[in-house]
Amino acid sequence: MESPNSPQSDEPIETEPGAPDRPLQRLWARLIHLGIAERVLRVASALFTSLLLVGVLFVLSRFYASVSGSTPAEPLPAAEALTPTAPAAVPGISQKEALPAAEPQGIVPQVSLHTVLPSRGRTELLTYVIQAGDTLFSIAEKFGLKPESILWGNRYTLGEDPHMIFPGQELLILPVDGTLHRWSAGEGLNGVAGYYGVTADAIVNYPGNHLNPATLGDYALPNIAPGTLLIVPGGKGEFPDWRTPRITRENPATAVNVGPGACSGSYGGVMGTLNFIWPVADHYLSGYDYNPEANHYGIDIHGEIGDPVSAADNGVVVYAGWNDWGYGEMIVIDHGQGWQTLYAHLSTVDVSCGQEVYQGDTIGTVGTTGNSSGPHLHFELRSDDYGRVNPWDFLR
Repeated sequence: MESPNSPQSDEPIETEPGAPDRPLQRLWARLIHLGIAERVLRVASALFTSLLLVGVLFVLSRFYASVSGSTPAEPLPAAEALTPTAPAAVPGISQKEALPAAEPQGIVPQVSLHTVLPSRGRTELLTYVIQAGDTLFSIAEKFGLKPESILWGNRYTLGEDPHMIFPGQELLILPVDGTLHRWSAGEGLNGVAGYYGVTADAIVNYPGNHLNPATLGDYALPNIAPGTLLIVPGGKGEFPDWRTPRITRENPATAVNVGPGACSGSYGGVMGTLNFIWPVADHYLSGYDYNPEANHYGIDIHGEIGDPVSAADNGVVVYAGWNDWGYGEMIVIDHGQGWQTLYAHLSTVDVSCGQEVYQGDTIGTVGTTGNSSGPHLHFELRSDDYGRVNPWDFLR
């Protein structure tokens, strides 16, 4: 026999006579009758709470949106707007943590913690120790000077020869392009300045010379201690031509002071075509280029020790042997019509004074004698009309 409270009972749900028809009441009574009213009530409560929470969040979001989109406050007066206000510190939180970085707008400048200040103009001499691989030209470039300024700043140690540098040697580096003068007793400022092509005041007023016009005295006999090194800004000198004087077949003895390779007498012989060929097989440099300003009037053509050296044109040998002034074993050929060629730093000299040679004949071999930093051929071209010319303009 089934229990009267069984949820499976099919008995009708009675209502009071005359009561109005209420669907929700009948539904609730039905749920009670089925025994699930309490469960449905819990589910309905949870659903209602969720809907209520969603509604509150929606209202709050609309409220904050309306606040952020409201009209901005009236701008501050100019004086207040330009005055930065430090953010208030929060105890226990650093300012870096409390204030997150703003999103970058546009290009963000790169900030360096190491400020590079512009270098001030140098006015004093400095000393540089030559490193392996240095040349007069690379040192000049390193210090922003002309090559001749390096040469003229060291004329008391290098003379006028750019090949006279070697690793470990100390050079004086001028602060500006110019020359260096060592003062001697009895000299006058006007005479010294005129020799270098500047004014006396250019020397006196240069701060690196530390000359006091008030105590200097007469420029003709100034109070300058002998041996004082004076910077001559913009100064230029003349390079002597004692290493490779003009040597002709008519009078080759003009080179008697150059070295034991000098010839004597007077020679006649074959004349040149004045069409000059390369004297070695290679046609590129392995040393200095033509640079009269640095007293280098030839080109240093690449070659290995023992490579043959040929006559660039027909002519007569007017110098054959050792040069005392840095060129080592040297040959000079007179081609007639005012032209000569010079071949220096040779390993061997295979011709003799007065000998006729023809274009392409072997006259010696490549070497590294004299003031040479490595095997190469130093080659020069000289004209009575044009002086020592750039070989690049004539070789073919």
